[in-house]
Amino acid sequence: MEPLEQIKARIEAAVPRAKIDIVPNGSPSQQHSLLIGNEHALAVARFLRDDPALRLDFCSNVTGVDWLDRAVKKTVKVKKLVNGEEKEVDETTEEKIPGYLEAVYHLYSMVHKHEPVIIRMRTADRAEGARLPSLTPIWRSAEFQEREIFDLYGIRFEGHPDLRRILMWDEFVDYPMRKDYVQPDDFEWEPTPHDEVLARAKRHYTARPQLDGAEEITATDSHG
Repeated sequence: MEPLEQIKARIEAAVPRAKIDIVPNGSPSQQHSLLIGNEHALAVARFLRDDPALRLDFCSNVTGVDWLDRAVKKTVKVKKLVNGEEKEVDETTEEKIPGYLEAVYHLYSMVHKHEPVIIRMRTADRAEGARLPSLTPIWRSAEFQEREIFDLYGIRFEGHPDLRRILMWDEFVDYPMRKDYVQPDDFEWEPTPHDEVLARAKRHYTARPQLDGAEEITATDSHG
């Protein structure tokens, strides 16, 4: 299959206003990905699916990623006067990067048997109502997986045909896969509380007084 740089260049030629960046992956897999701008995401996805040389006609999986606010330290060389002499010294700066959410799609070609091409989209922030365009109209297999990401991360996929919770119950509040999610002691609406959930919930129950022997007999006799 074509190198990712060549695929990027061909996308930019086919969708001139599309914003495309290569996101490097430093892991042993070296599976770099394409970050695609949200505005032209559908046009880019359609190109990847329909281009004769690519024919990425199958979306195998879609995953969510939560990036919290973080600070990145960078070291650069700058020229400074040291004891009246200009010298090149290292200077460390800290860049603050606001948090955002991502949806990552792994694409294959069933026709050409290509290895995966990975594309990703980013929300503007992590606020309630963070949005991305749905790619379900291009790859139907993304439908349930985008619903999972909506349910667990809170990304609202615009244009999705049936965006509603798929794992959590309707009354559930918050998004349990976010990194700053705090699990409550008591799930008021959990349909079938069990194990650890019950143990935490019992902290909130009023202790039931124990009956002595006489009261137990009376209580039993009174019921027949």
